[in-house]
Amino acid sequence: MAGPMNILMMGASYGSLLASKLLFGGHAITLVCLPAEADLINAEGFRVRMPVKGRKEQVEIDSRKLPGKVRACGPADVDVKAFDLVGLAMQEPQYRSPGVRELLDQVACGRVPCMSIMNMPPLPYMKRIPGLSADSLRVAYTDASVWDNFDPGMLTLCSPDPQAIRPPEEKVNVLQVTLPTNFKVARFADDKHTALLRQLEKDVDAVRFQAPEGPIELPVKLRVHDSIFVPLAKWAMLLAGNYRCITPDGMRTAQEAVHSNIAEARSVYEFVNDLCVKLGAAPGDLVPFEKYAAAAESLSRPASAARALNNGVPNIERADKLVQQIAAQKGLRHPVIDGIVALVDKRLEANRAKAKA
Repeated sequence: MAGPMNILMMGASYGSLLASKLLFGGHAITLVCLPAEADLINAEGFRVRMPVKGRKEQVEIDSRKLPGKVRACGPADVDVKAFDLVGLAMQEPQYRSPGVRELLDQVACGRVPCMSIMNMPPLPYMKRIPGLSADSLRVAYTDASVWDNFDPGMLTLCSPDPQAIRPPEEKVNVLQVTLPTNFKVARFADDKHTALLRQLEKDVDAVRFQAPEGPIELPVKLRVHDSIFVPLAKWAMLLAGNYRCITPDGMRTAQEAVHSNIAEARSVYEFVNDLCVKLGAAPGDLVPFEKYAAAAESLSRPASAARALNNGVPNIERADKLVQQIAAQKGLRHPVIDGIVALVDKRLEANRAKAKA
């Protein structure tokens, strides 16, 4: 498909990072978000700040100055038939929220190609992996039934490798990129839908930012892969780093989680990578531990799962439980992963009890 696309992005926080790159290509983006966010984005657009190698000053992308158009709205104000592609950029528990759930179902029933940008792969994507029993994985999802009407071939997975936060002192339409790596997306089952992704990959590659010193290339590309296993490279990072930020009574940074006990981090990481190979991944689809450990040196904040637990939320994404269940199907287990799952279960139980009190 040549020419601008109509893209629906469910989730304006992390979703605005990929949206900012696609707006350069002249595509029209609709962000689904909370009313206060929608009002602010419609009035002032959004900003994405990112570091660029060899440059002292960060670059600030202002959505209002880009060729594409952005609008923001609530889930009830969307006609899914108007879109060429849907991006899923919310946390997995949010898809069962009133309004969001119904919109997701319209996307499924309308058979709109859908790209998930979540740490937790949607259940239909797991059905694209040969030899896995998706039914036994349902326990890892907050509400697995929201995915029931999806055709697995209409859904693909994009690994959310770039790290970004909303700076607490800023308005909610500002996103700060802290680790400017690439988005890695697996092909769709259908070549026609994969062609949409390849077009977006080309558009993002062509992006040049007009800086005072002239046009510069920006980091955070979109990379399309033929292997459905490439986005699963994130699992080892999540289990060795993100979920190990969670402690019995609080949290620690991802840097501490990895480097305070590097042997344990490596053991978990390599167990998860080996599991991906058993599922069918080629070693080249995955990221070596050394490369991840080097990146973790700069992860000076606790992961979002740990922050959410500390803030008392009743549900978080359970990629830890998903990996544990997949390993069990292969007759495998890792004591540290079992410990993480038990700890997260316990912390969530405490949060739910507190919420009821």
